[in-house]
Amino acid sequence: MIGPALLFCPADRPDRYAKALAAADGVILDLEDAVAADRKGAARQALLATPVDPERTIVRVNPAGTEHHARDLEAVRGAGYRVVMLAKTESAPDLPGLEVVALCETARGVLAAAEIAAAPGVSALMWGAEDLLASLGGQSSRFADGRYRDVARQARSQVLLAAGAYGKDAIDSVYVDLDDHAGLAVEAADAVASGFAAKACVHPAQAAVVRTAFSPTDEQAAWARRVVEAGTGEGVVRVDGQMVDEPL
Repeated sequence: MIGPALLFCPADRPDRYAKALAAADGVILDLEDAVAADRKGAARQALLATPVDPERTIVRVNPAGTEHHARDLEAVRGAGYRVVMLAKTESAPDLPGLEVVALCETARGVLAAAEIAAAPGVSALMWGAEDLLASLGGQSSRFADGRYRDVARQARSQVLLAAGAYGKDAIDSVYVDLDDHAGLAVEAADAVASGFAAKACVHPAQAAVVRTAFSPTDEQAAWARRVVEAGTGEGVVRVDGQMVDEPL
């Protein structure tokens, strides 16, 4: 799994491809929401004309059944990329020869998360809050203080659980308040603690915040060394006055 910081980049802005890769661990070249309808063709041409590291690149393609989907896949294969993020995934995808990051961002997609995670071609699941709320006729996924509404929190948990149940990676959704790095840090730290393998970003400055959250602090590393020294594989041990067994 590429990560932990994955940065979205509009596919019709090839001048930003290399910059995005330099800022993050991996780039998601976006042929879907970040590209206006009349720019889709230009975005596919840019994808073909501006190669970047395929080992660190995911291409988000338009949903199955849309007019752009087949042409997106043709461009992906022509450019030599192997990993696609399928927007608005609602059932087990069948894209031969491609590794799929399934984006569960509609009510139907979240409810089908387990079926999607079980598909052999799927390597990871991501959830999306804003499209989910739109699919429900809602107005906002968050409260004014930045906390997710309950329906978004349920979707986040459901996609994470589905991914974990089938041994697939889970990617946490984006944080859209670009100036609130403190809020992003809190949310990214929760993603780490909950079991997400990566978090998506929408601005280069967010990547460093996510990387920091996914990296152990000196204090955490020292605690881990004390646990090892206390005796691993011996059942329950006591470390700093805390009971530590295998799950802990």
